[in-house]
Amino acid sequence: MSKTFNAFLKNIKVKNPNEPEFIQAITEVAEDIIPFMEESCPEYIDSKVLERLSEPERVVSFRVCWVDDKGHVQINRGYRVQMNSLIGPYKGGLRFSPSVNLSVLKFLAFEQIFKNSLTGLPLGGGKGGADFDPRNKSDNEIMRFCQSFMTELSKHIGPNIDVPAGDIGVGEREIGFLFGQYKRIKNEFTGILTGKGQHFGGSLIRPEATGYGLLYFVEKMLYEKNLSLKGKTITVSGSGNVAQYAAIKAIHMGAKVITVSNSDGVLYDKDGFTIDKIHFIAKLKAKGSRDFKEYTKLYNSTFTAGKKPWIYPCDIALPCATENELDVSDAKFLIKSGCFCIAEGANMPCTADALKVIQKSSIAYAPGKAANAGGVAVSGLEMSQNRIGQCWSEEKVDNKLKHIMHQIHDTCIHYGKEESGKVNYLKGANIGGFIKVAEAMIAQGIV
Repeated sequence: MSKTFNAFLKNIKVKNPNEPEFIQAITEVAEDIIPFMEESCPEYIDSKVLERLSEPERVVSFRVCWVDDKGHVQINRGYRVQMNSLIGPYKGGLRFSPSVNLSVLKFLAFEQIFKNSLTGLPLGGGKGGADFDPRNKSDNEIMRFCQSFMTELSKHIGPNIDVPAGDIGVGEREIGFLFGQYKRIKNEFTGILTGKGQHFGGSLIRPEATGYGLLYFVEKMLYEKNLSLKGKTITVSGSGNVAQYAAIKAIHMGAKVITVSNSDGVLYDKDGFTIDKIHFIAKLKAKGSRDFKEYTKLYNSTFTAGKKPWIYPCDIALPCATENELDVSDAKFLIKSGCFCIAEGANMPCTADALKVIQKSSIAYAPGKAANAGGVAVSGLEMSQNRIGQCWSEEKVDNKLKHIMHQIHDTCIHYGKEESGKVNYLKGANIGGFIKVAEAMIAQGIV
């Protein structure tokens, strides 16, 4: 890499010590963006565009006190990283998980800049959450936590400032509690959150959007190779919203989905999941069960504790769980076993070393900032519906989602097609997402 790259990365590491996820995300982008700037846009280097994008506009950290069902006071830490608002209000999810820390949220917020830019919608990048674990908590405990969390967060967000959504640990239940508290504090009904219930301003297709959008992107990738999803074997990681709806859409498109997973292990169904089987898993999760063994009692399947889906041969791998879940050994197995496509439903699920192995192979690789942008795309559509006081049909939202995902794919092709004919989707997504934000930054001056 060039002197510019080395100097940039050295500065990032000095300014952000002990933040490995954030540094990993920035490095991945800089490896494509800095050579692009050196060759085509040296004025971006002079204006320090990438350095400015790498520094959050604002980071808010706050205490969240709440009372559990036993009357004990509990204390968590909440965050909101408002990364960049050059092309619109901050937009990005809230994550409730013990794994939440500033490094994770800064990496997610940084990725969100590019993801939101790629959708073509006027959305900036942000992310937030808390180190609160909603698992094994009662509805009343979750409500009390959400109300306390929003009491502080409400000071820093607004429909034209920052519009959060859900993420890991924050579903429709949590969004409802958060929205109710915001309305109570502000005494106004406004589209301050997306992912709301359909009875109070939510959009149809929003729960399905990330998973559906992932498959629309993969569909377009295969089309470029004169292939289709019909008859292809797919491994999926995770069993939350993204994984469930990715599996459902893949099944509808004629693919055979053979795995889902959680942090305990992987569930393998050699006959392939059906829509009813996925619904059964959804019911298990809805009642708080993480035990896939209940599934194995009903269906011809196996659960392997401590393993990931990447131990099974497949045509297409869809990591939909969490960051850095697919490592070098997983990547090597997928390549050896004939996998020809990896598309990320989660954010940065491939480790940096795994990504190097994948990029050197013939596998078509779709990064999360492009392939899983369906969720924020429909969040943007929900914001539009809220502003004009309408609720669009399921068909209309789904058609708009598919159009956006296909446009993102075409952007990746435009900026990522190499002389050999291979498409570097990561490069295409990085450059395609960067240009719009960089132009806005130059136009708005040194702010």
